[in-house]
Amino acid sequence: MNSKMHQLFEEHRSVHVVYTYNGFKDYVAKAVQYIETGIAAEDTVILIENERLYRLIQEALKTRITKEQWQFIHHINNFDFYYSSGSYHPPAIVDYFIKTVEPYLNKKKTFRFWAHVEWATMEDPLHLIEDLEKVIDEAVNDMSFPLICAYEAARMPDYLKTVLMETHPYVLLEDEFIASDQYIRKVES
Repeated sequence: MNSKMHQLFEEHRSVHVVYTYNGFKDYVAKAVQYIETGIAAEDTVILIENERLYRLIQEALKTRITKEQWQFIHHINNFDFYYSSGSYHPPAIVDYFIKTVEPYLNKKKTFRFWAHVEWATMEDPLHLIEDLEKVIDEAVNDMSFPLICAYEAARMPDYLKTVLMETHPYVLLEDEFIASDQYIRKVES
């Protein structure tokens, strides 16, 4: 996947990918590959991840990257990111996102995101995820950066699967990036 990922991100800087995972072993391996590819491109990798999985990713990276390369990794706890306002509130998430990327944009530094989207229950209205993904897709295109949004497949209702296919132009399946034939790009009016 590393060479395919590198090739995709070399050809297209604005890449918004949905990755639905089954099991944490493959998940950690994919996250590690994404981070390594980012470091090789001298991008800062902004990793929005829970603490438990971040520790597993750190452990996997220990022997794979140098002490100096750790400076390219910026971890944000995903609960803090998605629930900074006390609930899953897209405007607050977008504000947090803007504050996170602003220093990189101001210094003209390249960056990429890995965002693990998870929730304890399905009580959050799913249309909020759709609203946020549309805004983030626009940001990916406007700011020109790669983003992989990771969702656990077993916890996704059909409606959410459809929304994710409509809001992400690419899908990561196994080790392949494929174009989503359901993707709907927002057209400026």
